[in-house]
Amino acid sequence: MRTLLLLAALWTAPAMAVDSAAEGKQVFIRVGCYQCHGYAGQGGSAGLKLAPEPLPYDALSTFVRGTTGAMPAYSTTLLPDADLQKIYAYLKSIKKGPSADDIPLLKNLQ
Repeated sequence: MRTLLLLAALWTAPAMAVDSAAEGKQVFIRVGCYQCHGYAGQGGSAGLKLAPEPLPYDALSTFVRGTTGAMPAYSTTLLPDADLQKIYAYLKSIKKGPSADDIPLLKNLQ
C-alpha cells in the first residue's frame, strides 16, 4: 500500500508543478509583475530580469516582502505566500532561450 501511495505521489507531482506554474503565470499578470518584469520575467526598463534561473525562493520572498526600493513591498495580505509560491513555480518553469548561434538569422549577422 505504501508503495502505491508513493507511486501515486510521484506520478502526480509533475502535473501539480505544471498546474502551479500555470496558476503562477496568472497571478504574475493579475498582481502586475509583468508591467515591470515582462510577461516572461525577462526584465524591462523598470524591472530586473527574474527568469530563467530565478533567485532562490527564500531570497525572492525576502525581497518581495521587504523591499524599500522602487518596487513596492507586497505583504501577505496583498500577495499570500501560496500565490508567491505559484509565481516562483512559474518563474522556474521558464526555459532558457536559444543562443544567438542557434538562430540562423542572427548567426548570419555575425
